[in-house]
Parts: sequence; C-alpha cells; structure tokens
Amino acid sequence: MRYSLTLSALLIIMSFTIRAQSSSTLMGARSSGMGYASSCLADEWSLFNNVAGMAQVKHPTAGFSYDAHPSFKNFNKTAAIFAMPLKVGVAGVGLYRFGDDQYNEQIMSGAFSSSFGLASLGVNINYIQYNIEGFGRKDAVSVSVGGIATITPILSVGAYITNINQPKLSAHDNERLPTVLTLGVLIKIVSTLNVTTEIRKDLEYDPTLKVGLEYNLHTKFFFRTGLNVNPNAAFFGFGLKSKKIKLDYAYAFSLDLLGRHQATVSYQLKSK
Repeated sequence: MRYSLTLSALLIIMSFTIRAQSSSTLMGARSSGMGYASSCLADEWSLFNNVAGMAQVKHPTAGFSYDAHPSFKNFNKTAAIFAMPLKVGVAGVGLYRFGDDQYNEQIMSGAFSSSFGLASLGVNINYIQYNIEGFGRKDAVSVSVGGIATITPILSVGAYITNINQPKLSAHDNERLPTVLTLGVLIKIVSTLNVTTEIRKDLEYDPTLKVGLEYNLHTKFFFRTGLNVNPNAAFFGFGLKSKKIKLDYAYAFSLDLLGRHQATVSYQLKSK
C-alpha cells in the first residue's frame, strides 16, 4: 500500500511538471451522475461547472461535496459553495481541494452570474495554489466565463471557457494553466426527462465527448446516467429533493482510476 501511494504521488508530481492543473475541478454529484455533461445545468454547483447556470439560484444556498477514490485515496476531492441571489444577479464563493499532504491543489473562487432575457452570463475569478512536498508552492489567478441560452422551452445551449487568461505559474519559464473550451446542448424530451451532450476541448489534447441523462421519476426523486468518450468512463447517480435540502449521489467507473463515489448535500437557507 505504501508503495502504491508513493508511486501515485510521483506520477502526480511528474504530471505537474509537464502540465499544470492535473485534476478536474468539475464538482457536484448531480453533474457527475450525468457524466459531467453540465454546460446547460443550472444550480448552485454551476459555480464549479458552467458559472452561468448559477443565475437560476432563487434562494441563498450552501453546499458541500466529497469525491472519494477508494483505490487512490490521495486523489480525493472536496468542495464547498455558497450562492446568494442579489437584485441584479447571483453572487457565489467556493472552496476546492484535491490531493493529500504530499501533493494538493487548493482553489478559492468568487463568482457572479445574471440573466438577460433568454440568456445567462457568468464569470468567476479563481485563486489557485499548488503544493508539492519538497518542491515548494506555485500559485496563480485565473478567470473563467460562461453563458447559457434558452433557445426554446425544449432546447438550451451552453458554453464556457476555463482559464481564459492562461495565467503563468512561474516567472522563469512559460508554464501556464491550460485553457479549456466546452460546448453543450440540453434537450428536454418531456417535462421529466433531460438529455445533455457536450464536447470539452483542452487546447493541448484531443476533445472529450460527454452524454448525460436525467429522469425525474417523482417530484422528489431523480435518476441519472452518463457516458464519456476519450477518456472512456461510465456514470450513474440519483438524487432526493425536498423543499430545503437536496441530496445527490454519483458513481463513476473508468479503467484508469477504477470506481469512485461522489456525495453532495445542498441546503437552502431562509430568505429575508
């Protein structure tokens, strides 16, 4: 076990020196259950997905999510968010952590999004810190932007750009955070069934195709499933929703990281 953890840490450090931001910051068990095809999803966890979707939050909401990798515990991720509707839009703050004491990534994010007719636009500013035991610390400030347009009651289109400013991590070389472009479509087949598809393109790598489905079995119960291609992965999940509390769970399986679990709880605070 100790050999496995040491090897994993070395692989992370090697990947860090080759390419920054080794972990995906997409969070929320709802979007995970749909294969992270989340470009058109609109809830408080849009802060870590397409920030434009946060504009649809109607009440102050706090949330916490934990993504566990039983086979690679040093790959575990946690995140917490708080979204507050304002007169002119919705403001939010988020905290994210990936890794262990040997290597970790930490992000503090501030976001704002607002609706304009049939469209929503949003922006978040992230302070990112990388810590590697024995190698020191690197940090950067990145900017991400997104938008969602409701073309018809049946069709929505969403797009966002992560790290649009490509910040440098070092003054001594040209190491930068990668820019990622994401475009997706959501089709509401019937009032209880959403189908999403998305293409995600890191400028340095081949695109990833994602497909997701969410079915409202009952007003309070949701079933979800999804699929990714390149890298290949399968997802499923479910959710329970009451007036103030949402509980979501997702399971993902891929050949490289095996199975992993994500659980999310969101609580709607009382509005003044």
